[in-house]
Amino acid sequence: MTNYRHLLWVTILFFLSLITNAQRLTVKDLSNGNPVEKVALYTPSMKKFAVTDHDGQVSIESFNSKDTIVFQHPSYLEIRKTKAEILASGPVIYLEKKFILLEESVVSATRWEQNKKEIPNRIEKIPASRSAFFNPQTAADMLGTSDQIFIQKSQMGGGSPMIRGFAANAILIVVDGIRMNNAIFRSGNLQNVILLDPNSIENAEVIFGPGTVIYGSDALGGVMDFHTLHPSLSTSDKPLIKSHDMLRYASANNEFSGHIDFTIGKKKTSWLTSFSWSDFGNLKMGSRKHPEYQRTEYVRTINYRDTIVPNDDPDIEISTGYQQVNFLQKIRFRPTKDLDFSAALHYSNSGNIPRYDRLIQYKGTQLKYAQWYYGPQQWIMPVLSAEDNRKRLLYDHMKISMAYQYYTESRHDRKFGKNNLRHRTEQVNIGTLTADFEKTIIPEKESLFYGFETTYNNINSSAETEDITNGITTPAATRYPDGYNHYYAVAAYTIFKQNLNDRFTLNLGGRYNLTGLHSMIGDTSFYHFPFTRIDIDNGALNGSVGLVYHPGSSWQINLNLSSGFRAPNLDDAGKVFDSEPGKVIVPNKDLKPEYLYNLDLGLIRKDDKRLSFEFSAFFSYLDNAMVRRPYQFNGRDSIVYDGMLSAVEALTNTGFAYVYGSNFSATLKLSGNFSINSSLTGTFGKDNEGFPLRHAAPLFGASHLVYENKWIRADLNLRYNGTVPNSRLAPSEQSKPYMYATDANGNPCSPGWTTLNLITRFILPWNLRVQVGIENISDIRYRPYSSGIVAPGRNFIFSLRYTLG
Repeated sequence: MTNYRHLLWVTILFFLSLITNAQRLTVKDLSNGNPVEKVALYTPSMKKFAVTDHDGQVSIESFNSKDTIVFQHPSYLEIRKTKAEILASGPVIYLEKKFILLEESVVSATRWEQNKKEIPNRIEKIPASRSAFFNPQTAADMLGTSDQIFIQKSQMGGGSPMIRGFAANAILIVVDGIRMNNAIFRSGNLQNVILLDPNSIENAEVIFGPGTVIYGSDALGGVMDFHTLHPSLSTSDKPLIKSHDMLRYASANNEFSGHIDFTIGKKKTSWLTSFSWSDFGNLKMGSRKHPEYQRTEYVRTINYRDTIVPNDDPDIEISTGYQQVNFLQKIRFRPTKDLDFSAALHYSNSGNIPRYDRLIQYKGTQLKYAQWYYGPQQWIMPVLSAEDNRKRLLYDHMKISMAYQYYTESRHDRKFGKNNLRHRTEQVNIGTLTADFEKTIIPEKESLFYGFETTYNNINSSAETEDITNGITTPAATRYPDGYNHYYAVAAYTIFKQNLNDRFTLNLGGRYNLTGLHSMIGDTSFYHFPFTRIDIDNGALNGSVGLVYHPGSSWQINLNLSSGFRAPNLDDAGKVFDSEPGKVIVPNKDLKPEYLYNLDLGLIRKDDKRLSFEFSAFFSYLDNAMVRRPYQFNGRDSIVYDGMLSAVEALTNTGFAYVYGSNFSATLKLSGNFSINSSLTGTFGKDNEGFPLRHAAPLFGASHLVYENKWIRADLNLRYNGTVPNSRLAPSEQSKPYMYATDANGNPCSPGWTTLNLITRFILPWNLRVQVGIENISDIRYRPYSSGIVAPGRNFIFSLRYTLG
């Protein structure tokens, strides 16, 4: 009943917004209907001038009815209309794209908006328009729409991006300039990115590799930089009112989702509210191929008694559904054109999330677990930010942000036939302060970027065991030390950019970091540790040298040498847990940072009329790598953990690894309204013992045939993954046969797969958009590499979107 009340409220809000009206001129892209910012409006005499804001909106009150207004943007064809013609045709102007954005800007490389043509880093931008078209259910799925980021899922409420052979705590999540990674981010796959709401993300930028120095620890494989919705100010005396609303249904997991965001803006103040709600049912896999993936049986508990029962429909993945709510509130105050203040509150909460890969695990001939689920994941982040754009001696632009984050996660598991349900809960309190500065030394030639960042984590770990028959609880061993846990990082960085001439741009950067981890093990009754304190303090220096060369107006060549590092966090140094059946990870107080040295080469061709492509290749060497190796605990190589004799392992700085790979993406404009775009990514890597790297994704990519006009967009696409034979599976993956198919020799392997998909969008009157899609048309049964959950089968998606303003 609660789910239907949520849906009812979202529906009411959706239709209430339909009757709201605002008389403003909006400039939109002819091909997709998206608003276009920074469009210049002026009279031929240049006596009157205006510019569209972030939402494509602009006031034309200053123009006379007989004035001819020129609409100009470097990426669109120029048009001219009189004000009278504009008012007669309605409050929307459509511009025809020149096809390729030649002057695309990015923020993630320096935290300030920069021309991508001057940046040597490989950066992929995912705008809200792309996300809205492909209708991702989570922020992880949103990243997957780029066709260049591989997404692993242990359960449906998951999504662990793999970038250049790294994942989890070796790639960095940044939200509105604040790092989301905390001291309990683990090296195994994690799902924290799904805490973000894809419907409230304005755009995301993904930096591949450690190519920039502004982010510090954890940015080895790359950085996922998310920019959420920003409150817009009115450009006239009339209030700005706008709203975006969405209702969506997906058949494969019986998903019902709703979203509404609205902005009320004046000249100096603005208010933005965003709310999303999703309810996901059990996922249904495909019906063709790989019957070994089917869920033939599951555990049902009646009157505290566990029974294994057959699954009436083995293609239904029992125990995969969950719910999630997201809320975003922002208030903006701009007293002058140079000062800008904002306050934001991010909130995310989920229901219980069943861990599917554990629930299909067997012990002998019967299922091992009766229950295994993550408790509600809650994330709260208030942020205060201030921008000063008054030119000073030390800076031209400055931004300071202060943030507090509260994050809690919990794990709950009970073995089949047992009454003891174990609860383990972690709570993390995080404080962050960042300051970033930009100074132009010589206009259009030399710029300096610099800043500092400090963050502090306080972690509390608790555990208990509950007897499900009577509710009595007793203490249990915690996942992390139960005394105190403190983690800090302090860093300063600088980047110098120089346009040497019209063809060459040089980028130099450096960063120094101080990190520390201090923990105390309070209760030693469960494990007799040889130590009770963990004190790790480290300093790290990393840098980058990048060169951009333009041999012609359509060509760009990038060369980038860079280094990155990852300091050991609490999950690395202080965790006790079962990594897999028969193995247990124990703390190691002697860990040091691991360093990555990286070489990037890129070749880009941009052509307005026909063919554009981008090729990038990289080689990375990981030194002093933190890798799991056999270890001794009090002189023993095995201990009894969770009732099982388990081999002892720990993270140690005894390894090195190398990773290399490439990506090729291209767009070809055909005659009429058709185009083809395609992307292919390959990553390969091994550690010092010759074993494949766990997070080196298989060969993957996608190809799209797109038709687009003013009212319709249709995308027929193929998504494909290569095979990962047993010889390319990491040892940790080979030990999970329940997640993999078997080859001719009976060994685990990950078969390749291809899906055919069709996504369509129709623009209707009244600012409505209807989207209909069919994913996995051939209903293939497949499991993406390293994933516990089997991917959706044939999936029908319906969504309705409304835009006001």
